[in-house]
Parts: sequence; C-alpha cells; structure tokens
Amino acid sequence: MGNGVYAIGIIGFGGMGSHHLELAEGTKEVKIVGSFDIKESRQQLAREKGLKVYNSREELLSDDMIDIVLVATPNDLHKEIAIQAMRAGKNVVSEKPITLGSADLQEMIDVSKETGKLLVVHQNRRWDEDFLTMKKIYDEGMLGEVFAIESRVHGSRGIPGDWRQEKEHGGGMILDWGVHILDQALMFVPGKVKKVYATVDHVTNQLVDDGFHAELFFENGVKYVLEVGTSNFINLPRWYMLGNNGTAEIVNWGEPAKVVTAKGKSETDIIPVRTAAGITKTMAPRRKDTIQETEIPLVPGNIKEFYKNVAATLDGKAEIIVKLPQVMRVMKLMEAIFESAEKQQVVDFE
Repeated sequence: MGNGVYAIGIIGFGGMGSHHLELAEGTKEVKIVGSFDIKESRQQLAREKGLKVYNSREELLSDDMIDIVLVATPNDLHKEIAIQAMRAGKNVVSEKPITLGSADLQEMIDVSKETGKLLVVHQNRRWDEDFLTMKKIYDEGMLGEVFAIESRVHGSRGIPGDWRQEKEHGGGMILDWGVHILDQALMFVPGKVKKVYATVDHVTNQLVDDGFHAELFFENGVKYVLEVGTSNFINLPRWYMLGNNGTAEIVNWGEPAKVVTAKGKSETDIIPVRTAAGITKTMAPRRKDTIQETEIPLVPGNIKEFYKNVAATLDGKAEIIVKLPQVMRVMKLMEAIFESAEKQQVVDFE
C-alpha cells in the first residue's frame, strides 16, 4: 500500500472478519482495504463499511495493493486459502485454529518457508486481561509454589447454530475454545507437558464435542485443568489457582482477582465445623487474623498490539509474537486431547 502502511484484504467477512475492522482501526501500521465473501449479504456489508469488494478470491489475491491476507473463513478452508495466498506473494494472518491437524499445519509452515512469506495466527486471547492478571500472580510467586491451575469457560446456550456444529468444517469446542485456553496454558506454565487426560461431552450435539475437560501434567509438577462447557447454567470460576501459601480466583471476565494468603503463625486452636452428621477440624475455616485477602486489579491488555507486531515483523524491526512452533504445539495438544478422550486413558505428550 505504501507510506509504511500494510494493506489487508479479508477473505471471509463474517463475524470475526468484520471484527478485524475494529482491531485495525486507529492502528497506523495496517489498514483493511478490501474483502471477499461467498455470501452477497456480507459483500454488501463490506461495501457499506467502505471496503473494496472483490468478485472472487483470485481477484483479491491478484491485486498488487494487498500486502496481507486475513483468512477468516470456517476452519476447514484456512489451509487451502493460506497456501494459495502465500504462493500469490501475500503474507497471511489466519484466524484460529489455523487448520484441522498438525500434518496440514506442517504443509502450511513448509509453504511459508518456501515463499518467504509471513504466516501468523491471530491468537487474540493472549491479550485477555484475566489471563494476564493470573499470569502476573503466578510469575510473581504471590501464592508460593503453585501446584494447580484451573481455567474454565462456561455457557448455557449450546454450540452456535453455524459451522461450529459441523465436524467437516472444524466445529466443536476443542477447536473453537480449546485453541484459546490451551494456548494460554502453554504461555502460562514453562516447561514440557508430560501427560494428558481428557473427556469430551456430547450433551446437545452428537456430531462434534460441545464441551470437554482436560488435565495437563507439566514436568514442573503443576496440574493444569481446562474445561469448556456449553450446558452450564451455573458457572464455575473463570480462573482458580492453588499454591502452598494461598489461593487466587477470578470469577468472571472483567472482574479483579481475589488472592487469599496465609500470614503470621499457624493456628493451634482450631474451632471445628459442626455438620448434621458430625464435626470436622480438617475443613474448619481459618481465623481472619491468620489470612490476608488482597484484590489484584486486572492487568491491561491491548489487542491492537497484534497488528503492530505483525507490521514491525514485516519491517524487520521485531520478532513475531505468535510463533509457528507455539501454534504447532497447541495443535498437537488438541490432537492429544482427542486421542485421550477416544482411548479413555492418559496419553504421553512431550
């Protein structure tokens, strides 16, 4: 496009495609200039947004004005379009998951190396404020030695009535939401994942998973629980983290973290809890003078940094944040979850 601005053309002007207009707005390094979609209603929406509308994918890819192609179609089309775009001389930003399996991803990586074109995934939830806040608590050792982390996303509406319900288009919650919270997990805890155990749900949909529960066992001893549910009318906390000196919790998006840690001397005069069937000292609550409650404000996240990083990488001034080996690791982890659920057993990973 010139003048130090990279021009983006969108293929697939649906929900996420149109959302990228907001992401690029006010970002001086990139500008979305055109789009193509197979649905005329979306073509018309693009016209109303002031974009150049192409009559075909090939017409968009042949336009020398376009520097970056954003692939925002259903998941099963990402590979084909990305490869075609890179071979047409375009850099590629792909929505996630980048494709349906690690073998397909390797083909895409090979074409990126062959053509010298940038291939990057829009892993937007690395900038989620709840994630950044819990990672700060972990990194700064506020809870002592962390031994368990739980990350959950719960809803009660089932799977949206679109391609997400269709296996051939890459539907299901492991690919739709798992790709986010698994990426967060691998960014959160350093080191290898040694073992994986998972189960999947088919409450409202028999063709694809409409929920899953996975446990990752890291080599440093951390157990990381991930859960996505679409039939949860009472949600569990978005985040729950346990250390040997405290606990942290974020109940929902947009809310600060609550941290409770031990302080002072250990309790000796424990007052038992009385229940209908007896008493318990083990589960008796701590006295207020032996704990400290702290509210940790959300760490700000700016998703506009994604496109700034893409442009800086193309300028040779930065290293891409979302790296392809990281994307491959998430893809293989999703495959391990499918394998564990199918075999109903723990599987080795790294």
